[in-house]
Amino acid sequence: MYYTLTGPPGAPVVVLLHGLGSSGDDWTHQAEALTDYRVLAVDLPGHHRSARPRGVLSVPAMAAAVERQLERLGIERAHVVGLSLGGCVGLALALRAPARVRSLVVVNGFARLRPADVRALVRGAARVLLALAAPMSLVGAFVAREAFPRPEHAALRDAASARLAANPRGHYLACLAALARFDIRERLAEIRCPTTVVAGAGDTTVPLAAKQALANGIPGARLHVVAESGHVTLYDQPAAFNAILREHLGAVDALGGA
Repeated sequence: MYYTLTGPPGAPVVVLLHGLGSSGDDWTHQAEALTDYRVLAVDLPGHHRSARPRGVLSVPAMAAAVERQLERLGIERAHVVGLSLGGCVGLALALRAPARVRSLVVVNGFARLRPADVRALVRGAARVLLALAAPMSLVGAFVAREAFPRPEHAALRDAASARLAANPRGHYLACLAALARFDIRERLAEIRCPTTVVAGAGDTTVPLAAKQALANGIPGARLHVVAESGHVTLYDQPAAFNAILREHLGAVDALGGA
């Protein structure tokens, strides 16, 4: 698994897990804000510089790959921060290896994804159909337009479109299928680490109700709804997100052994 590891040796570790079709490069704004932490950003299996493993790709399998990477690097415990797919991988990691997850921040993630309404169902079906048959450039453009719909986000939209278009179709479809199968609703109460759920108020990909249910199901979890933000909160509202992230990390670190 491809990774970058930056920051002062001996500092608390923060693991950054990106969204579907992207890479560890997503976290530029956060790496700049976490200079007092050891920051590990990975390309999840089947993404960018990390090969797709053999067999059926699943969210728990991605979590197992992240756990193995932590073992190889000698990282016993870490804060885990994940966006969308990465948030689901973080949740799966907290269930699989609770001793390794010091705390969890889930950004526009979910325990189970279901369309909020007919419009969302149509958008999801269109995304799947495009991924099955259209050039990946069209898939990238469609998804990026949903993530960054505002005129002032044109540069972010173009960059996201290019990143998504670079995915091999088979890898992208395998990851879509992995997300469609993901369901940990009955296990949320098992997650005991300090958890913050971040929700973009204007997210059209993951319904707010799914993020509210996630926060309600994890004991002690806190929900932050970020105004004027869509699905990729760490990009479209980086200052607001970084403030939430720093508050979360500081509160957990202040507890020492937590």
